[in-house]
Amino acid sequence: MTVQSKQGAYHTGTYRNLLLEFGYSEEEIQRRVLDNWTQIFEGGEDTRIYYESEDGLGYLEDTGNHDARTEGMSYGMMMAVQMDRQDVFDRIWGWSKKYMYMTEGENAGYFAWSCQLNGTRNANGPAPDGEEYYALALFFASHRWGDRTEEPYNYSEQARKLLHDCVHKGENNDGPPMWEPTNKLIKFVPALDFTDPSYHLPHFYELFAEWANPEDRAFWKEAAAASRAYLPTTCHPETGLAPEYSFYDGSPNHFHGFGHFFSDSYRVAANLGLEAHWYGLSDDLVQIADNIQKFFEDKDPEDYRRYTIAGEPFEEQCLHPVGLIATNAMASLAVPDSPRARAAVELFWNTPVRTGDRRYYDNCLYMFSILALSGNYRIWMPKN
Repeated sequence: MTVQSKQGAYHTGTYRNLLLEFGYSEEEIQRRVLDNWTQIFEGGEDTRIYYESEDGLGYLEDTGNHDARTEGMSYGMMMAVQMDRQDVFDRIWGWSKKYMYMTEGENAGYFAWSCQLNGTRNANGPAPDGEEYYALALFFASHRWGDRTEEPYNYSEQARKLLHDCVHKGENNDGPPMWEPTNKLIKFVPALDFTDPSYHLPHFYELFAEWANPEDRAFWKEAAAASRAYLPTTCHPETGLAPEYSFYDGSPNHFHGFGHFFSDSYRVAANLGLEAHWYGLSDDLVQIADNIQKFFEDKDPEDYRRYTIAGEPFEEQCLHPVGLIATNAMASLAVPDSPRARAAVELFWNTPVRTGDRRYYDNCLYMFSILALSGNYRIWMPKN
């Protein structure tokens, strides 16, 4: 397997601004980034998903389900640290710790994946994609702004404790870990033995391998390698499409009908784009990104569907077409010289943020894409 070594920003220190390379001006790019932040975090009720609570904290609302989820909360923290908004970051993190963090039961040390907007928990189970985003956002906050002494704003200590629990729970019969110990693959939920392809973030694990507790760093290196090896087993060899859920061998898991390409799956393309941006990609992962863009190049966004991973369409319409446009554009960072990359970015640029009840997921993915394509989705390294 040929690896594009030292091609990403981690090695070069240079964050590629693909929008600038594709002909958009620096002024309009930065104006667009700020405008998208404003619409999503401070705008009118047709676009915003971030709200401040009566106790001075803040949350991101899943506007389709009217709850707060660790997915969106941790996404919001990552966006806030990239935009240098410590005030928003701290409100979201404070809300997460106050209402979502569990201190009892088998999931103690994790975050409840869904809460009502008043903080009441809808469940006492976690979703591991929240924990991995929380941890890296906390490390970035520590490196960009510095740790504070008072909890929970001692960011790096909070991140290390969270990652320790993700790896080591279960060793004392205290509940299951979030990564399967035998193969180092992230689980869909700790109690079930299968995974979600869109949860696999080897570019995050590379950084955990530098900043987690010393005794856990080898684990995170192995987890990065395991996820990179896993992704080609689950993405279809011709379409590049991944199922929402899969078994550890990569085969689709049709648990509750989630063995096809649908909402969770869109994030695989974005993840490949960000890893290429930060670290470079192996040839087989580049091929997946290219195959995804090839599959969608002749599809009308108004007719996006649920698909089998082989590309056969269902009658069911796509729930989040703006999110899918955004993730496919972000994949262009993995294949920047492809003519399809330019077309995917142009489609994204010409698509506004989503309005209406289903805007939450789309606009999260939209914000990540504009940050990445503009060179503003960065690794924040320790200052010393």
